[in-house]
Amino acid sequence: MIRLDAATVALQWSVGGMAMCWFTTRRRVVGVGYGWLLRGVYAVLAVLGVAAGVRAGALGLREVSAGAAAVGCLAVLAVSIVRRHAGVALAEAEHDRRTARVAAMTGIERESRDVAARGDEFPPVLDLVPVALGLIGLVAGAISAVDGSAGDVIVSLLRVTVGALFLGAVTDAMLLGHWYLVQPGLPRSLLNEIVGAVGLLWPIELAVMLLPTGMWSVLTGSVDDGWGGQLGWFWLACTITTIALVVVTRAALKERQYSAVMAATGLLYLAILTAFGMDLVARAVLAG
Repeated sequence: MIRLDAATVALQWSVGGMAMCWFTTRRRVVGVGYGWLLRGVYAVLAVLGVAAGVRAGALGLREVSAGAAAVGCLAVLAVSIVRRHAGVALAEAEHDRRTARVAAMTGIERESRDVAARGDEFPPVLDLVPVALGLIGLVAGAISAVDGSAGDVIVSLLRVTVGALFLGAVTDAMLLGHWYLVQPGLPRSLLNEIVGAVGLLWPIELAVMLLPTGMWSVLTGSVDDGWGGQLGWFWLACTITTIALVVVTRAALKERQYSAVMAATGLLYLAILTAFGMDLVARAVLAG
């Protein structure tokens, strides 16, 4: 049995979300506000992880790590705010390109901006600092959730780490879709990339949930889910629906109209629900 703990889930979400935040910000295209949003959200989730652990009577390495991850998120957020005037390299270049294009068509010249005078740009690699701090707690939480063999420990570690990236990717994809309302000129390649990451993580997430003792045992009736097998079929429906939503979202993003991005964002709302069902329902059933 691998126990399911709310403190570990909250830390998972925070660590995975920040890892995928870097996955997007490393391109230096999305505006600084997107990073502010994600760092604030995942700092709160890390704090909730600490609170959940303390409430359950635990105050160990996992809780200390979650607290450090929260501080890391806030520290990186502070650096980003201080350096906000430097902007984002490729976003600034795209703005200047469009400005020059408008000037060429209309003859209206705009004053050029001295980007170098604004100081150093925020380095996206800093978003990995809270990931590194929180990963220690994830490992500790995964190990403490198991009382069995070394094989069970490995399965627990795989489920926690892969689940963190999977849940972080689908959450950040939805938030990035909303960010196109704030930054309409943002290339669709960023959203396509993170949705593609969800698709690549899906078979890995499926594989770790099938590792013995896994969801295959629930589907075959070897493990009783307490609901006459209904939770096993619910998990299967969530699993299939998640990848179907990824495929449909990628198809929607091929449309030229701007409304396609909003349609994709709506589909990602549903994908969050099914992805959490794929991860948490399985772990809850197998923990029982």
